[in-house]
Amino acid sequence: MAAKKFETVIVGAGSAGATIAARVTEDSAREVLLLEAGPDYPDNDRAPKELLDGGRNAKFTHDWGLKEQPIPGQVLFEFPRGKVVGGSSAVNTCIALRGQRADYDEWASLGLREWGWKDCLPAFKRLERDLDVHDEWHGSDGPIAIRRHAESELGPWQRALLGSCEELGFERTHDFNGAHSRGYGLVPLNKVDGVRQSVARGYLTPEVRRRPNLQLRANTMVRRVLFEGRRAVGVEVETHGAIERIEAERVVLSGGAIMTPTLLVRSGVGPKERVERLGVALVADNPMVGARLLDHPGTVIFIAAKTQANASFPLMQCMMRCSTRGGLFHDDGQVQAGSFLWLPKFEVPLVSLMFTLQKPRGRAGRIEITSADVHHRPMLYGNFLDDPWDRGALIDALELLYLLANAGPMKEQTLMHLHPRPRAFARRERLETFLEGACGSGYHPCGTVPMSSDDRSEEGATDGRGRVRGTEGLYVADASLFPTIPSANIHLPTIMVGERFGEWLRGME
Repeated sequence: MAAKKFETVIVGAGSAGATIAARVTEDSAREVLLLEAGPDYPDNDRAPKELLDGGRNAKFTHDWGLKEQPIPGQVLFEFPRGKVVGGSSAVNTCIALRGQRADYDEWASLGLREWGWKDCLPAFKRLERDLDVHDEWHGSDGPIAIRRHAESELGPWQRALLGSCEELGFERTHDFNGAHSRGYGLVPLNKVDGVRQSVARGYLTPEVRRRPNLQLRANTMVRRVLFEGRRAVGVEVETHGAIERIEAERVVLSGGAIMTPTLLVRSGVGPKERVERLGVALVADNPMVGARLLDHPGTVIFIAAKTQANASFPLMQCMMRCSTRGGLFHDDGQVQAGSFLWLPKFEVPLVSLMFTLQKPRGRAGRIEITSADVHHRPMLYGNFLDDPWDRGALIDALELLYLLANAGPMKEQTLMHLHPRPRAFARRERLETFLEGACGSGYHPCGTVPMSSDDRSEEGATDGRGRVRGTEGLYVADASLFPTIPSANIHLPTIMVGERFGEWLRGME
């Protein structure tokens, strides 16, 4: 008997892929096979505790096991990415930020006219059910529930951040996803009553899973995309050691900003020399596949608090958005308080202040793919601090964090500054030395298979609707597509991409 041929195969059931599958199959005439390398927990309420707990990241139990070197000479760091139905939305910090109008208008200014703020806002509204804010900026009946902690729910360190920001004269915002998002306030979070609201919970509901036109296969690794000439005709998969061919009219890659470009190169689509170095037959010489890795560089200071009660509260509840000195974009810095330090094996009752640079200028990082073996992990290199302005902005950020920590409310909570010690703040060169060992990733990888307009085709691996250049029937639809990095955590922007592709693919002839 001939193998069944699917209309659409989606690779990856994460923030974009699960969203696309749910939206496309709203049309009963559309048929989707959704593939996921990790496990599935169809009864969301009985998923493992770490996937339900929205107050802590599930960093290591459902993870790809990636490693990154943030700057040359540093040790290797864990780079958590979700390997489970729900993807990174099932394991992350639940921060539900959209980014700002300027982020998407920047995309439009690059010729991607379907990606301006006015085009993306309806998709942001469609995905959310904001339980706190009800205005023209927000959705009220989307799959992803979003709320902010009440001030009565804040941990001592989180409440102190708000107080220190106020004491230093920063402005207050009541909605980081609204028209005026500058300042300090309560973080919008996709968790309700402490339970993480992942795309697995929000989009792949029991009703959606019962659709006869949707099939979901977990624990299935996609080894490569299959081609006839330059047309994608399916995928080769491995499930519990068994290898199988699955045919499809179109293939949509939503494996995330690391695994999507890796799969493309291993399938013969990418820079000619990189593909051939792996011993893979070249399908399409596409220089921008995996040519760069965008991310938010960050830094942190660690403090021993007077109380250990902070560790019983969620990791993050409050933040501040501020502008760097001489930055090209307004509100391009993000300050967050951490209620505890979470190491791979245990928690440490230390608190922190963190800063991420949302619009870095430096040379992008890179992904190193050294094997065509699907079980071999790529290596990540951040290349942070290679730009003098980025370096200076992060030193400024350390000074800001110290200023906040020594304002009355946070100072009252502080027992001791542990790392760096106070004397480091006496001279900028000392902070620069500290930064060399304390600069890391915000874990917001994107831009690895960027889209671009057709008149700027050399800048992108796909067109503005994710069609991979040099191929037919092959799409990318996840954070890989971002032409520039948004000034926010990339979780909600990635779901927004899924919403838009769900609409487009559902309407295809």
